[in-house]
Amino acid sequence: MLNAAAARLLLALVWLLHLLPLGVQAGLGRALGWLMYRLAGQRRHVALRNVALCLPELNEGQRQSLVQQHFQWLARSLLERSVLWYASAERLKRLIHVEGDVHLAERSDRPVMWLVPHFLGVDVAGAATQLFQTRTVCNVYTAQSNPVLDAALKRGRGRFGRAEMFTRQQSALPMVRAIKRGSAFFNPSDMDFGLRDSAFVPFFGHPAATLLAPSRLARSLNMLVQPVVAEILPGGQGWRVRFLPPWENWPTDDTVADAARMNQFIEGEIRRNPSQYLWVHRRFKSRPPGQPPVY
Repeated sequence: MLNAAAARLLLALVWLLHLLPLGVQAGLGRALGWLMYRLAGQRRHVALRNVALCLPELNEGQRQSLVQQHFQWLARSLLERSVLWYASAERLKRLIHVEGDVHLAERSDRPVMWLVPHFLGVDVAGAATQLFQTRTVCNVYTAQSNPVLDAALKRGRGRFGRAEMFTRQQSALPMVRAIKRGSAFFNPSDMDFGLRDSAFVPFFGHPAATLLAPSRLARSLNMLVQPVVAEILPGGQGWRVRFLPPWENWPTDDTVADAARMNQFIEGEIRRNPSQYLWVHRRFKSRPPGQPPVY
């Protein structure tokens, strides 16, 4: 764990990075990703295992090539955090290419949940919800053990003044109150957070612990659910954030069926852009009773 001084030094380096053109950062990201693929043995194993389970039609060489690309995009996403946290709003608006109905939450008389899968540009989607529309945004994040980094994360993600940040460790009641006051909910909920409030739902045909809370929350607050998907573009072109049409007939009174539909949607988006999904996350960490570990 970094001490406070080391964390401040790291943040100073991150600040310096934002001064570089995005194309230069892209080149650095490719080099760093090449190095990470070779040194991060455990995460490389997790990514290769996930790809083998989810995309069995790929042979071994294709899987390795995909994961190598993934690490390059992953490294880029880490370096480009500097731009998201420190660049001017004007620069970000030039670099973030928004598609679809970004103003839905502003017009809707119902609360809106943005359902945001964990592609590597997920933080770009968060910035887009603050830069291109005026509705206040509430966001859930995992608190960092280092207080300096935790403060930097909250400041970076909420620096445009329209974000309320809530940790996963705290009660959901403050977030629910924020939604009732009119905030839209930025919800990246497609990770394995354990068995609490989850069900084992197929993800590429394999049981994956999937949160039921999105369906329950949307139903209890009569929310409109709009998927939002972010993509890192090649070179210095920036990012694309797609605000897709809101789902019809979701949620229903069957939370498990709703979770299955959410996973099916994410599967389709992964097949559209496979190298930028967060393969290094242990998506199948939780296992049904009696089934062996995956990793």
